[in-house]
Amino acid sequence: MVDIQVRNLTKFFVIGENLLEGLSFEIQEGECVAILGRNGCGKTTLFNILTGQMDYDDGEVYVNPNKRLGLISQIPKFPEGYTVEDVLRSAYTGLMKIRRQMELLEHEMANGATPEQLREYDTLTNRFQSGGGYEMDVDVDKICNGLGISREQREQEFMSLSGGEKTRVNLARLLLEKTDILLLDEPTNHLDLRSVEWLEQYINAFKGTVLAISHDRYFIDQVADRVIEITDGHAEFYSGNYSFYMDEKQARFDLQMKQYEQEQAKLKQLGFTVERMKGWGINNRTLYRRAMSIQHRMDRIRKTERPKTEKTMKASFGEKDFSGDVVFKMKNVSKSFGDRVLFSDVNLSVEGGERIALLGDNGTGKSTFIKCLLGEEDCQGKIQFGPTVKWGYLPQIIHFAHPERSLYDTMLYEKNCTPQMARDRLGAFLFQGEDVFKSVGTLSGGEQSRLRLCMLMDEKINLLILDEPTNHLDIASREWVEAAIEEFEGVLLFVSHDRYFIEKFAERIWLLEDGTIRDFPCGYQKYRSILEHEAAAKPVVSAAPKPKKEKPKGGTKDSEKLVRRLEREIEKQEKLIGELDAKIEAASADYQELTRLLGEKEEAESVLLELMEQWEAAQES
Repeated sequence: MVDIQVRNLTKFFVIGENLLEGLSFEIQEGECVAILGRNGCGKTTLFNILTGQMDYDDGEVYVNPNKRLGLISQIPKFPEGYTVEDVLRSAYTGLMKIRRQMELLEHEMANGATPEQLREYDTLTNRFQSGGGYEMDVDVDKICNGLGISREQREQEFMSLSGGEKTRVNLARLLLEKTDILLLDEPTNHLDLRSVEWLEQYINAFKGTVLAISHDRYFIDQVADRVIEITDGHAEFYSGNYSFYMDEKQARFDLQMKQYEQEQAKLKQLGFTVERMKGWGINNRTLYRRAMSIQHRMDRIRKTERPKTEKTMKASFGEKDFSGDVVFKMKNVSKSFGDRVLFSDVNLSVEGGERIALLGDNGTGKSTFIKCLLGEEDCQGKIQFGPTVKWGYLPQIIHFAHPERSLYDTMLYEKNCTPQMARDRLGAFLFQGEDVFKSVGTLSGGEQSRLRLCMLMDEKINLLILDEPTNHLDIASREWVEAAIEEFEGVLLFVSHDRYFIEKFAERIWLLEDGTIRDFPCGYQKYRSILEHEAAAKPVVSAAPKPKKEKPKGGTKDSEKLVRRLEREIEKQEKLIGELDAKIEAASADYQELTRLLGEKEEAESVLLELMEQWEAAQES
């Protein structure tokens, strides 16, 4: 069954310049499809058209009318004073309405109920149960825990959150709505590694249809069944994940280039023959006619277009020679805000040529650690750099002192370079033509990162520190940054949630967790293997064994004894489930503990069901 169908879709914002031109594709029920393309190619516009938020100029768009569709690219407005919990619970508007009707009926039936009221209450109860009303609390805890939304944050006002936090809460609300078609626009941008991995598991278990815009290559590899790339307003199709897409795209490029070169060689040869025969045919009409026949044949040959190659940034970091062994040392370094300790007693040493990834959940203090290292934040302990060390830093949030200046003027004033040098350096980072006269403040997040990187690469450094360098960058821009970093031979220290980037560069990993930094002298895959081995080695509390079904030996007395014993066991089991509910609520911010407790509760409920069945059988006998 087709869930989404787009035929010859055309959308333009400037007459004569189509953003989408004749775009056509189909999404089948249950597929997970990744939408790729350069920033500005029309991916988000496509999503807005699918949801009806934006009109289009030509073509046909079909979205299955019997399916619920959800989009997270835009954050809905909520009433003033709404907490995060209120926003999350808004996913259950229909169920909450049913519950209010049930409560009203309960109040009316307190002093006696009519048959009509009992029938209505029974209908409402069935609707509430079938809609998942009794699992609401557990579902909210599970989703919040998976996406790293803490109990404290759930009590905050929604409007007080940052843009990234609002996006995360809105994603949680969308998942709780249990929509049939999910449209995800950069869902991993504001998630830490643990939350991204949880989201991958959720999508892989999701039985509906998923359409995801993402520049997270590792994420696409894990979830995508196929890829649609938007290029020049048209769709290119790849029947696999990101790795397949990369191999197939290169194979198509090579084949098209080979066909183009063969055609050009053939046309060149035929052209030479035509010119020679025309010369011979001045006095020979037969040769001249044959030359014209060949000319017509050349005109009829189907021309293969020369495949386009992406423009690439030709830039590298200016490197400063490093002499000595130690780049920097940290001794008993600690940082806290009031009673909250971010990290304490950190003792680390870094030598020349190392490539280190600083990992950890959102809010653990990774960016603060970097600022302490660079002296932008005060901390306890001692940090010592080598005498010849010069560092360059790309922060997560880019600030320019004069956002009103153009890119060109920014380079002239801040880098003290000549007009031609400014043009050349900006051009190397694909800021060309009239783009160089744009105000810095009007640039997108990705363009600002690219400009700051352009300015950074001019400096002669031997320690490069990057905080989320690939955020807001499309795949091509990420690859440009990676190409420049590959050429850098100094020390690299970076914070990132981009697993593709981490896997490519990390040779040593620092994990900031529970106020300490663990040092793993290995790459990302081995680091993951170590963590998985440690998790598997943790003792697991075994669930209570399922009771054996017992039958009374005979007589009414034995049956009554069994009924009473089963009632006592049922009471104990219900008490155990109540205790587990309290533990689940307390552990809502601990992913591993919550997963374990939910498993225990599932086992306990299964035991309770067995006991209830035995009790019913004993009652009958």
